[in-house]
Amino acid sequence: MPKGVPNKRYTPEFKKLVVETMQQEQPNYSETARKFEANSHRRIQDWERIYLTEGSEGFAIERRGRRSKGRPPKAAQSAFSCALSAHFC
Repeated sequence: MPKGVPNKRYTPEFKKLVVETMQQEQPNYSETARKFEANSHRRIQDWERIYLTEGSEGFAIERRGRRSKGRPPKAAQSAFSCALSAHFC
């Protein structure tokens, strides 16, 4: 991709349209990606998986970046450190 061109973002409505059209017409993923000018057939596969598992509401969830591993709340951390310090003192 040339420099200065941002990544293409797709709306939830567009994703729903693509998946529903694909289910009605039954083309393969590559043909669907070409028809709707999506970046790759893999993206269409991901949309179909989301649609089948979560429904159209799943498209509204932001899925970019790494998932959070979760950090324990500060209260739990301080309780752990107090217990740890009491054990070694």
